[in-house]
Amino acid sequence: MKNKSLQVSELFFSLQGESSYAGYPCVFIRLAGCNLRCTYCDAQYTYGEPGQLFSIDELLTFVSQYSGSLVEITGGEPLIQENSILLMETLIDSNRKILLETNGSIDLSNVPAKIIKIVDLKCPDSGMHEKMLLDNFSHLKGQDEIKCVINSRKDYDWAKKVLTQANLFGDHLQDQKAKITFSPVSASLEATKLADWLLEDNLPARMQIQLHKILWPNKERGA
Repeated sequence: MKNKSLQVSELFFSLQGESSYAGYPCVFIRLAGCNLRCTYCDAQYTYGEPGQLFSIDELLTFVSQYSGSLVEITGGEPLIQENSILLMETLIDSNRKILLETNGSIDLSNVPAKIIKIVDLKCPDSGMHEKMLLDNFSHLKGQDEIKCVINSRKDYDWAKKVLTQANLFGDHLQDQKAKITFSPVSASLEATKLADWLLEDNLPARMQIQLHKILWPNKERGA
């Protein structure tokens, strides 16, 4: 794997801050580059600064320092780098639970089945909702997750409509094709407002707040 490499923005060990795995220790491989430009992006350095080249062997060595923990491949957008799939396959072989966080605009059909996919559904206020590849819903399984970052009531209503039309909520939580989470943009939407909307609609979605921003509010990287 020495000749197989990826552009990496940062490597770090922290608590998983979002998704149903929030709170668990996790090794993060944040790859550089992104094909989207969301208005509320909190990781602009992934595409605004050059990444550092790491071989897959070097990445495996970093991961091996933290035995038993989750591993998350994130970005930016990991799937714009061809070798990200090879990295996932290699990590699976090491018998780790692997998460992929992806922005929802790139085909997921080549992602290995054992990878847990956390897929964004970008809402209108992100400015990127028209870039969403809704056919990706067909590649999701019960282990996977859809993450909706909500900036306004308009975003909330739009996400609810899209997910309802795709029949992703199901009649019961156990019927859902994938887990669904709603998260507020902390700078512009009070978490209690989003919680109220979810309760008013009795929506079968998980409310989440970015745990790492609560624990380390002044830490912009490595958390």
